[in-house]
Amino acid sequence: IDRETNLKVLMPRMLSGHYQGRVLSMLSKMNNPKRILEIGTFTGYATLCLAEGLTEDGIIYTLDINAELEEMVCGNFAKSPLNSKIQYLIGDAQESIKSLNTEVFDIVFIDADKKNNGTYFDLIFNQVKPGGIIIVDNVLWSGKILNKAQDTDTKNISNFNDKIAADNRVEKLILPVRDGLFVIRKK
Repeated sequence: IDRETNLKVLMPRMLSGHYQGRVLSMLSKMNNPKRILEIGTFTGYATLCLAEGLTEDGIIYTLDINAELEEMVCGNFAKSPLNSKIQYLIGDAQESIKSLNTEVFDIVFIDADKKNNGTYFDLIFNQVKPGGIIIVDNVLWSGKILNKAQDTDTKNISNFNDKIAADNRVEKLILPVRDGLFVIRKK
């Protein structure tokens, strides 16, 4: 998936990458999830890594707005023995989340449009079981969150990080893996 993404897709840097993929797989295996929600599929690598920890009857719902990658993503999933556990939904993530309002998630991975990290967090929070985890990617934003002068994306990520830091309903830490993974455990 890494090679094909780098050869055929604009902005291949959005791919989770091998090391981060192994971290996501390990977090999933440690939690033995029945239901996972991934917001932001891209080319499907992180989806497959997270799916490695699913229970026998587990399902991962993965959401993306980019229909242009559908053929590639479906091809990547079809090559995996985990294909039957993946529900790939294309469209507006907020609407897709609302359509999944009866599901309870063990793990949620947010890796989509950064301006909506807080919105996605708020939308899914009540659907995460106590003890479940929410993982948010790119929270260090190439170190830009430490700069005084910030662009819009950086400000949005900084505001989200501050929001989570102040939220007493969760335990949290930032892993300095790649571009920063916020690992948030619902109490």
